[in-house]
Amino acid sequence: MAITLTQPMKWALLVVVAATCGFGLLTIGPKPEVEAQDRSPVIDVRNTDPEMIAAIGRARASLPTFWASYDAPKPTESGHSLKVRFPTHGNNGEHIWIAEVKKTANGRYSGVFANTPRDLPGRKAGDAVAFADADISDWMFMRNDKIVGGETIKPMLKRMPKADADALRARLESP
Repeated sequence: MAITLTQPMKWALLVVVAATCGFGLLTIGPKPEVEAQDRSPVIDVRNTDPEMIAAIGRARASLPTFWASYDAPKPTESGHSLKVRFPTHGNNGEHIWIAEVKKTANGRYSGVFANTPRDLPGRKAGDAVAFADADISDWMFMRNDKIVGGETIKPMLKRMPKADADALRARLESP
């Protein structure tokens, strides 16, 4: 089944893919330090990392901002995506961006993986997924070509090469 995306969604997906490839996806696991092995597009962060815990808390507390834009987007707003935690074997879960978010019955949501998960064997970008509100760890959308939200991106900036961090910081509405 082919997925048809609007031009704003294509731009938003491009940002998500570029951020993932260039800067990494957040995976919270039991690793003792931040690492990216074999030039992996995933950055592992300890599940006890205080900055990431705080970022997830800020993102969850500000979800009403996401849902307000999702329900009634302004002409300059598009590409609404959620970062969702999926349980895995061997660590405390993989957090991955979900595109094409839809509200479904009983307070649940659906969408498609914006990237190929690392720790979910057999799953790939574009696969349909369902999740609950409690699984949401971050959100973002594009406004005037800037990323709004993306709280979990911000703690990662200091772990990136300076040029990459500066480029991503320039894309954030509120760095």
